Amino acid sequence: MTTATPRTLAEELRTRSDRGLAGLLRARPDLLNPVPGDLTQLATRAGTRASVVRAVERLDTFALQTAEALAIAPDPCPYGTLAALMAGDAGDEAVTAALPGALAALRAQALVWGPDDRLRLVRTARELLAPSPTRPSPTGLGPTVAEATAGMSPGRLQEVLAAVDLPTTHDPVSAVAALTALFSDRARMAALLDTAPVEAVAVLDKLLWGPPYGAVTDRPAAHLQWLLDRGLLLPAGARNVALPREAALHLRAGRAHRVPEPAPPALAPTTARDPQLVDNAAAGQAFTALATVEELLKEWDLGGPPVLRAGGLSVRDLKRTATALDTTEQLAAFWLELAYAAGLIASDGEADERYAATPAAEEWLQLPDHERWAVLVAAWLPATRTPGVVGTADAKGRTLAALGPHLDRSPAPEVRHRVLTLLATLAPGTSVPEPTLLSRLRWERPLRAAAPAAQPPASPAPAAPDGPAGPAPAEDLRSRLAQGALAEAELLGVTGRGALATHGRTLLGTAPAAAEAAPAPEAGATATPLTPAEATTTAARAAVLLAPLLPEPLDHVLLQADLTAVAPGPLHRPLAEALGVLADVESKGGATVYRFTPASVRRALDSGRSAAELQEFLTTHSRTPVPQPLAYLVDDVARKHGQLRVGAATAYVRCDDDALLAEILADRRAAALRLRRLAPTVLAAQCAPEHLLDGLRAMGYAPAAESAAGDVLVARADSYRTPPRTAPAPVPDGPPPPDRTLLEAAVRAIRAGDLAATAERKPTAAPTGTTAPGALPRTTSAETLATMQAAVLTSSPVWIGYVNADGAASQRVIAPVRVEGGYVTAYDHTSDEVRTYPLHRITGVSELADDAV
Repeated sequence: MTTATPRTLAEELRTRSDRGLAGLLRARPDLLNPVPGDLTQLATRAGTRASVVRAVERLDTFALQTAEALAIAPDPCPYGTLAALMAGDAGDEAVTAALPGALAALRAQALVWGPDDRLRLVRTARELLAPSPTRPSPTGLGPTVAEATAGMSPGRLQEVLAAVDLPTTHDPVSAVAALTALFSDRARMAALLDTAPVEAVAVLDKLLWGPPYGAVTDRPAAHLQWLLDRGLLLPAGARNVALPREAALHLRAGRAHRVPEPAPPALAPTTARDPQLVDNAAAGQAFTALATVEELLKEWDLGGPPVLRAGGLSVRDLKRTATALDTTEQLAAFWLELAYAAGLIASDGEADERYAATPAAEEWLQLPDHERWAVLVAAWLPATRTPGVVGTADAKGRTLAALGPHLDRSPAPEVRHRVLTLLATLAPGTSVPEPTLLSRLRWERPLRAAAPAAQPPASPAPAAPDGPAGPAPAEDLRSRLAQGALAEAELLGVTGRGALATHGRTLLGTAPAAAEAAPAPEAGATATPLTPAEATTTAARAAVLLAPLLPEPLDHVLLQADLTAVAPGPLHRPLAEALGVLADVESKGGATVYRFTPASVRRALDSGRSAAELQEFLTTHSRTPVPQPLAYLVDDVARKHGQLRVGAATAYVRCDDDALLAEILADRRAAALRLRRLAPTVLAAQCAPEHLLDGLRAMGYAPAAESAAGDVLVARADSYRTPPRTAPAPVPDGPPPPDRTLLEAAVRAIRAGDLAATAERKPTAAPTGTTAPGALPRTTSAETLATMQAAVLTSSPVWIGYVNADGAASQRVIAPVRVEGGYVTAYDHTSDEVRTYPLHRITGVSELADDAV
């Protein structure tokens, strides 16, 4: 039975509703692994250091400031005392209005418990947040008078009391109490400081907002001696002193923090644009993203660069890829990681391991544009691999490589989702500056500073700025992730001109029509990132909205007399692939320019096309007549193509025109091929066929390769593909958030287990029925059978001890339904199901009190 005022966190949890317990488990999913057996186990687990650290790190700034104030307040702390610490003596309406919400958030996460007149911060959180010499508090406060005088001699304490005109006492405890009362009394403390030297007040001002430690010499100056004599500076080690917490609070007018932040920074100033322009800009960038990934796959079509021994891509290969994509190395790393996350590229796993496109890439290339975009976005949303850290050094000084290990940053999906969510709270077409978003994110998840060295400063120094002296905003991980998320969203076409596009809102489940009226998310609310399955679903819905905005593919080009072709827009895939073989891309942009060269025409002939087929292809797909120079180029290259045949001897050259072979033999450029005539129409070479082909082509000839049977080998662009590969799985940031079904089942199990552990039992006359608190019931087999049979007749629940096949003991509350054949069938309140138990595994049974269930 629970009392009116909970004495422990477990008792406080017993007073919560099922909804309240579900909220705790949802906010702290690490408490569910495994599901606690009862509420006592849940309370114990909620107080462990690892769990409390995770919960504290996910507090917003004001909730964290409230917890920090409780850590330096008396334990337990009345609500009025907490309000005074947060708002100060003068009061602060904004702080007063926001404090109940912050306290409710702490209570919901079981970091604070107890009624308003006895608020208690869980012990582990107090240890984490309370100030100490080795771990300063963001409040900048030092030790209390009691803590600072713990090692002081009783005589020295009496001297301090005399210096401040307090009566001496007979014991150190009462002396510390009297000094504490003086420093906490505003009127008496003000009167004392009125008599202080100006230099002494200046020293206190320097220590006021922290750090509260300083150093003094063996012979301190007169103003320092005045402070030491009156206990306004108390010992904190050899030659080190500290400003007592009570004195600092008086000087601060009662405030624990220099600048309380009860409200998140506003998302302002804003820039409004036409939503249609934003959508069009985003769609254009989405199409560019598809073209870039397609170009990457084409670049690696016959196999990509080798894999480093330590994994990843070398710096040189990253530069080559960036050059091929006509972009920077950092952006090239992003496109590589995106294709890798989507499962489009991977390592082949061979002995000489190298990267290549996967079979999934072939399927991706055949999809419509909007579906291809959905695949990329669905891979991006939950991805934890962070291309922004490529090129930086890890903790061991090793440079992080693209596609290599150690690129996962678990907070990335949450930060990415939160950035998009904040943009979704703005009106359609509206954007805000990047520093504004970063400031809002830092308020929602303030970074805790690393603990400085334990050694206090050599002399009283000016206080550090308010709050933890964390790294500069541009250097902390969450800021870098947020900046990367903004840039990547723009590259993928989720945003346009800095504003979230209509299809981008659909990625978060925000209805476009209601986007303008959407309320801002609750301050400090946790942004739950999408799972891969959810990301796939939302990306498919967004792609439907994006499809009408993408440019329609064309089925024609414009041929020009200067041996170029202009594609005034995106081409149908078969046309683009065929034209990519017949011509070389000269420039990209709104219109792509292709150039026809002898080498490109020979490439098309090598792929199995005849001159007539090429002429027909050009005529069919050109809106302009085929220029005469282009027709002559095709016919001229085709006339020479295949006159020479190269096969494997090591290699040979075969030609029906023996004069042409004689010309080749006489050419000095053929010396490196080491040719000799075997017959009037055959030359043998001492090099591989592919080298012979390249050498003859460099000399201006157009040889064709042939098989051992003498057939021409068609050099189609059949791609090298890896074996089937799965995309890399994201590395989660802790346990995944539980769904509603799991929460409901967990709450039922915890309630049932707590009922079994705390239900009141009927007293038994036999000694065998007595049990120690928390122990399993012990009864004889005959007593167990008789009690079970009686419970079946009366439909009464009973309390049993049970040992399973693995030897694990547990206690349960069951309602027996049938007893036969050495088994009891009963409804188990713990598991919320009907189960059968062997009687020989039941250690004992006890009837419950009439009002226990």
